[in-house]
Amino acid sequence: MTDKNVLDEIMQGVLLDLVSRQVPINDLKQQIDSAPKLRGAKQSLAKAGTSLIAEIKRSSPSKGQLSQISDPVALAKSYERGGADLISVLTEERRFGGKIADLIAVRDAIKIPVLRKDFILTEFQVYESRILGADLILLIVAALSDAQLRDLYQLSTELGMDVLVEVHDEEEAQRAIDLKAEIIGINSRNLKTLEVSDLNFERIFPHLPKDVIKVAESGIATRAQVEFVESLGADAILVGESLVKSGDPEQSIKELLNR
Repeated sequence: MTDKNVLDEIMQGVLLDLVSRQVPINDLKQQIDSAPKLRGAKQSLAKAGTSLIAEIKRSSPSKGQLSQISDPVALAKSYERGGADLISVLTEERRFGGKIADLIAVRDAIKIPVLRKDFILTEFQVYESRILGADLILLIVAALSDAQLRDLYQLSTELGMDVLVEVHDEEEAQRAIDLKAEIIGINSRNLKTLEVSDLNFERIFPHLPKDVIKVAESGIATRAQVEFVESLGADAILVGESLVKSGDPEQSIKELLNR
């Protein structure tokens, strides 16, 4: 590892890429009224039984290229047929191979809510997400100060979007609780070191408020792992790598959910 952690490097790249897309916030505000109607991500995650967020993910900093995914729409449709409750679309390009065009195309082709999976650091990105039709956005506690987290969360909810607040240790979990986040994701992968540990689930899940929707993220590939996080109180799972590498993602989802 260099002096800079992986998360810092990703964030720097995200901010650089924003320069070419940046327009005045007032221009974005004028587009909000014509933005796609939201589909209610929180309701999908709060249903009875374990919900599944299926991710369209070409590559990652820890594993490199996972799948070419030349047709993200076809993959999203297979996820939907398999019983996924939401589709997560990576839009960070440098390290994850994501594309904003994927989000637009996928949302147009399916009926279930869509999560914009990116590193949201600015007000511009929140407005942009709403205009693109994101029903749910990701705020990573490790990437934001308390003031940034509060401001971006408040803006997101004011625009009608739901927010997945991601944590990977007890201190971050407390910050999410203090924020009164309604959906908290526990990532078993430390974004600063890329190490994965299921201990994150064991340490954090039992301490989250009962009324919070709890999402287990990263490293979930088997039915046994799903049952493990369910036993800890998970309401939903987010699965990417094992699905994009599966020869039959539709069947893989059914097996994960025991359907």
